[in-house]
Amino acid sequence: MDFRNYRGTVFFAIKDKDNFARGMNHMLAEVVAGGIFTGDNMISLSKNMGFLDDADFMQAVSRNVSSNVERSTIWRQAVVAWAAREGLRREGDFVECACYKGTTARIVCDYLDFGKLDKHYYLYDLFEHDPTMPHHAMSGHSQELYATTQARFSDLPNVTVTQGAVPAVLHSVAPEKIAFMHIDLNNADAEIGALDLLFDRMSPGAILVLDDFGWVYYHAQHKAETTWFAKRGYRVLELPTGQGLVIK
Repeated sequence: MDFRNYRGTVFFAIKDKDNFARGMNHMLAEVVAGGIFTGDNMISLSKNMGFLDDADFMQAVSRNVSSNVERSTIWRQAVVAWAAREGLRREGDFVECACYKGTTARIVCDYLDFGKLDKHYYLYDLFEHDPTMPHHAMSGHSQELYATTQARFSDLPNVTVTQGAVPAVLHSVAPEKIAFMHIDLNNADAEIGALDLLFDRMSPGAILVLDDFGWVYYHAQHKAETTWFAKRGYRVLELPTGQGLVIK
């Protein structure tokens, strides 16, 4: 059987990228079976990667990704898309803190044909960065990003894009019941603040995806969220993608 491969090219925190690539290619040349995934700081061997066979998901990805970073994070996108689809069976709306350019949320919307659903999707972000802000700067941050992201969802009246700091902005714009939530704030205090306000609003069986939980760069989130959930009788499942998973 011919198993497909997915060769993303983006790896983070590598000292010598050319030497790393040579070593990786040398190693992968010795793999007998297919099912190879590379990218997003993962090298996975002999996996089915069933998400690559999901035509609706792959079409949503191809319509919305525009950079090598976004292409390399497809396994993370697949986890979010799966959790969001599970949210269709739960009472409540969808939440993403923070959405950045809206790429992952737009993939979810296209994948689920969200405009036809009787649910609302709430997206939050600061969309810009200055030295007074606790999150780290990203290349797309700008004074124009909020408007650009709003325009990306202009065809979906059941998607609300809100600019503001989490958790403060959640006091004025947030759903009462949540069927799916994705948190990617790159800041431990903000993520704990979001959990304090929103986790109890999640419906039984709703899935929470914590994008930063498993990454060593964000160990503060791992430590704070492990403690936060343990006090409530939960354990976060750390995924090889670097995400954390909690079922309410």
